[in-house]
Amino acid sequence: MSRVRFGNAWKSLIAGCTLVLLIVSGGGRHEVTAVEDSYERLKVFTEVLSLIQANYVEETKPRDLIYGGIKGMLETLDAHSSFLPPDVFKEMQVETQGSFGGLGIEITVKDRQLTVVAPIEGTPADRAGIHAGDRIVKIDGNPTKDMTLMEAVKKLRGPRGTRVILTILRDDSPGPFELSLTREVIEVRSVRAKGLDDGIAYIRIASFHERTGKDLQKAIEQLSKDGMSALVLDLRNNPGGLLNQAVQVSDLFLEKGQLIVYTEGRIKNQDLRFSAEHSTEIPKVPMVVLINGGSASASEIVAGALQDWKRAVVLGTKTFGKGSVQTVIPLSDGSGLRLTTAKYFTPKGRAIHGNGLHPDIVVESPRPTPTKATGAQGEKEGEPAKDRPNGRQDRKISEEEGDPNLQLGKRDGPDPGSDIQLKRAIEILKATQILEKGLVKRNAG
Repeated sequence: MSRVRFGNAWKSLIAGCTLVLLIVSGGGRHEVTAVEDSYERLKVFTEVLSLIQANYVEETKPRDLIYGGIKGMLETLDAHSSFLPPDVFKEMQVETQGSFGGLGIEITVKDRQLTVVAPIEGTPADRAGIHAGDRIVKIDGNPTKDMTLMEAVKKLRGPRGTRVILTILRDDSPGPFELSLTREVIEVRSVRAKGLDDGIAYIRIASFHERTGKDLQKAIEQLSKDGMSALVLDLRNNPGGLLNQAVQVSDLFLEKGQLIVYTEGRIKNQDLRFSAEHSTEIPKVPMVVLINGGSASASEIVAGALQDWKRAVVLGTKTFGKGSVQTVIPLSDGSGLRLTTAKYFTPKGRAIHGNGLHPDIVVESPRPTPTKATGAQGEKEGEPAKDRPNGRQDRKISEEEGDPNLQLGKRDGPDPGSDIQLKRAIEILKATQILEKGLVKRNAG
């Protein structure tokens, strides 16, 4: 009986939609045909749903089947359109807002164990005495080896004021020990900055979230007070984030009115242009931007704008080439729809999507020798392994291997002594400084 009512409801809805389309379009036949075709296909979907529920060997949940159908539908479009179940949608909102309830530790997988990269200063993890290199073997009594990295992150996060018990294994300790920590609101740092030699400053942007532009401005203002005369902007392995933050970051370095990025989509309201407003005055110093195959989306927008306007020398390797706009649409049950609606173009009209950006100066970074655990042979930089469609995070920690070059406890940036790309960037800026000083002396003479 319920199936009959469901079918009648759909017919009523489609009939209503058809009537509206007839009125709006003046009786255009193609709109009516599209609606009728969609209804026929929906009939097939509901038939399959009913057959699965009635005949499948195990009992199924309608929500799981419907979510699976939506997920499959979006997978036929492109790699970036996706369905976000309520828990994933909520997690995505946390990532872009830049704050969450947690402990304040950065983690990775090293030697197939969940390992602390570093505690964030002033957080519960820092105050509890967690060290870089500590291995977290259990979270609330649950062994971490059976979790994926994303599952471990979710278990470490939680509402402010709640407690979590970590079982820690430390090299200089006789055995595992437990620490009880209370979660607090943790502010995510997407911008890290430090001064190098000869007035050269280094700024790393790890991702673009709601405060990236403001955090970058503060960092530049402080570095300027310390005598910054040149800048390295590191966008390597930056997967992107919010478009408006990429615009704000580019705005800090460009002249007022200069185009930063524009988008083109099928619907006219997706055709947008973003130009520098230049409301904040910062020193205009020589710049080198570092990119690689892990630089995508918002980081490609920034690098492309600075490259097109010749504001910075772009150094490294070709970027990932993810230049499409995803609009995130909340749905009625708390889930979300991430839908590709437009594509990005640099100020000079270069299409980012599928092409990537080529650096002005190519400097390859030495790649670590792949091990059996990494499964890295044949993978391209910035791409997931082919035998793991959803990427490395889907593997259990006991099967996973992190970046063997990652220096535990090093949070302020790479070492110029061992980082070939950074070393080359510094050499270029030093040469620029020498040339500028010589030019000033000649003009003065």
